[in-house]
Amino acid sequence: MYRITNGIIITEDARLEGYDLWIHHDVIAAVAPAADAAHIAGGRSVETIDAHGGYVTAGFIDLHSDYIEHMAAPRPTSLMDFNLSLRETEKQLIAHGITTMFHSLSICKTWDFDHKPIRDPENAKKFIELIHESHGRKHLVRHRFHARFEIDNFDELDSMQDYIAQKKVHLVSFMDHTPGQGQYRNLELYRHTVKGYKNLSDEAIDLIITKQQSKEKITADKIEALAELASSHGIAVASHDDDTMEKLEYVQSFGTTISEFPITMEIARHAHSLGLHTIAGAPNVLLGGSHSGNLNASEAIKQGYIDILCSDYYPAAMLHAIFTLHEKHGLDLVELLRLVTIAPARAVRMDDQIGSIAPGKKADVLIIERIEANFPVITSVWVDGQWIQRTNYRM
Repeated sequence: MYRITNGIIITEDARLEGYDLWIHHDVIAAVAPAADAAHIAGGRSVETIDAHGGYVTAGFIDLHSDYIEHMAAPRPTSLMDFNLSLRETEKQLIAHGITTMFHSLSICKTWDFDHKPIRDPENAKKFIELIHESHGRKHLVRHRFHARFEIDNFDELDSMQDYIAQKKVHLVSFMDHTPGQGQYRNLELYRHTVKGYKNLSDEAIDLIITKQQSKEKITADKIEALAELASSHGIAVASHDDDTMEKLEYVQSFGTTISEFPITMEIARHAHSLGLHTIAGAPNVLLGGSHSGNLNASEAIKQGYIDILCSDYYPAAMLHAIFTLHEKHGLDLVELLRLVTIAPARAVRMDDQIGSIAPGKKADVLIIERIEANFPVITSVWVDGQWIQRTNYRM
């Protein structure tokens, strides 16, 4: 049994001072006034942890991150051992407070300007199997598979159906990176992006655009059937880079409940009004806006149109985005922490188990302290009631 004392406990709805958080086995046993400690301990052996005035929160849940791709392929031609990559990635995730990670693996056909071997189908398949196997062996965080399915990928449609049937998928999103719409609706920004990967002439980029815009895509009925299959297995379905109200209403018609990275404030507002869970990237907050020239996440959060923050590609961003919004923009910390805890848990139907500090829930718990006025750090992490990391900063 653990007793975390001398901290500020952040529940789903409140900020509690003078309270202790108790962990027994794998669950949160109690949140109670510090004066009740002797009664709750009841003569049992208790390890007491001093939070030193830090925040005690639920572990972060990251619904969208392709960071594992960078760890497995730090250079375009350098593929690391995949098991090593997963093991080393989870050590970093814990340091950033992420206790449940939805690894966003691309199930794509081809990328004409930035081919990444890590996204080849056989490599994606290896990672999917590793994530699945991780549940039954020693691990630090909850590994989950977020299937980012590109809608031109006819070859992997059957595989996706098999992954769902075998319970190896935990979130499905449909991707369309065709230039001229979605993330790349601005073709000049698309050209700029391509040149960031390769030194190509404008003529060569025009050929890529033409090829991308003319490629065949999976028909609507097949997308709808795949979404319905996922929903029938209790798997949440997301749309990606929504750029029109018509698209939002269409994807919702076949069971989509999540809108990832809505392109504009108007689209984010409409997605929110439809009851969709809306997701923005935490790096967007730190950078002061989208690297693609799209939605400004900070402004959308202020307006109440974004429900969830994900790390996207930079795990450290979740913690620092929350405190940036709190300290620089004056937003309420309790409300902000919901963006990375209970809100993502609800979006993927895990809120009965994780996502908030409440008796009976899994003990995924963080202590967040400041080592400088504007620099929060994770100093202790519990997952399933096990104290798996403690960090002591020295003078």
